[in-house]
Amino acid sequence: MLDGLEPCYILYRLDSQNQLGYEWLFISWSPDQSPVRLKMVYAATRATLKKEFGGSHLKDELFGTVQEDVCFQGYLRHLSSSSCPAPLTTAEQQLHQIKITEDKVARDERRRVATISGQAKTEISVESKNPTLQGLAFPLQEEAKHALQQLKLKRINYIQLRLDTERETIELVHTSPTETKDLPSRIPTDTPRYHLFLYKHAHQGQALEAVVFIYSMPGYSCSIKERMLYSSCKNRLLDEVERDYHIEIAKKMEIDSGECLTEDFLYEEVYPKQHALKQAFTKPKGPTGKRGNKRLIRGAGENGDES
Repeated sequence: MLDGLEPCYILYRLDSQNQLGYEWLFISWSPDQSPVRLKMVYAATRATLKKEFGGSHLKDELFGTVQEDVCFQGYLRHLSSSSCPAPLTTAEQQLHQIKITEDKVARDERRRVATISGQAKTEISVESKNPTLQGLAFPLQEEAKHALQQLKLKRINYIQLRLDTERETIELVHTSPTETKDLPSRIPTDTPRYHLFLYKHAHQGQALEAVVFIYSMPGYSCSIKERMLYSSCKNRLLDEVERDYHIEIAKKMEIDSGECLTEDFLYEEVYPKQHALKQAFTKPKGPTGKRGNKRLIRGAGENGDES
């Protein structure tokens, strides 16, 4: 069942239940003989998968580099070691060493893909007890870089990008001239995409332009691997677009269908209504219904007191 050269994730349903239903065991399989780059991708997307699946459904997590770690007996050993107090058991020491090794692999990979200026293209915080995921940084392909430069100069008004998961790059799909009414037809129904659109509109009597970023993810018709990679690469791509190409993103949005991309929707996303703010300063209404008897407040000297 397990490939001795390729990492994978395994979700195993337990018999125990919580308020949300059955609880699950999350197993990370990362064999020692697996290529370093492949280990990096799986280490970086682990937290994303757990979030997508729903962390509240996961009762426990198991990590293994050899099959003995992830078999039933290995799980029993894991349960036993988890209940043991300090000092660390052998299994826990091994897991700790694995995490140290993953950190070292991440640092080595950052140095390997560093640019001439010394800026690393990949920064990964390997998940620990409190996982933090900065994301993956797939490099932009040359045509995609040129398209971003053209968008900055406003020579084009639309860019669609895709991930090449084999080459681990961000590729240009097309830059077809696009109006707001055309946007729904630009959103694929079977695969994720990144979109940058120069939104031309009128606001308070002025003709304005704003770049919006759209991350389209058509629900569960995509593979888990695609969903994890697109989610992990998104923030790093946005950082690069804003930092290196000086393109200000007025609004970043995530959608599962192009049907919502109407003129009104885009306008309200770029200029959200301030209903909540106005309501916060509204004078509260008094109590309704019977108020009780009125009270008379007398002034000085009205109680019959003599001065």
